[in-house]
Amino acid sequence: MLSDLLENKLNDGSRHFVDMPEVVFFDDCYDHTEDLDGARITEFITDGVVAMWLDFEFRGHEFSVTNQFGDYWFFVRDTKCPDKILFEIIEHYGQLLD
Repeated sequence: MLSDLLENKLNDGSRHFVDMPEVVFFDDCYDHTEDLDGARITEFITDGVVAMWLDFEFRGHEFSVTNQFGDYWFFVRDTKCPDKILFEIIEHYGQLLD
């Protein structure tokens, strides 16, 4: 499991907190999100071929996942989201993407 979080703050105020290798198709990433206890998918946009954007809520925070340059990039809307929650996300997706 990763021990360091990214601190990339974006213009919209969100935080890019981790990249994970895109080793599965985005449909599998969607399905894995549904398996995250307490998560609720709020939007899923895809071209059906190579690109996707997935938004979900978890523990009162808003998250997004997109695929870029062979990785899944994970974002949290609230930059003050506790690291403990971010590591829960990393642990869950690490089961699929490690």
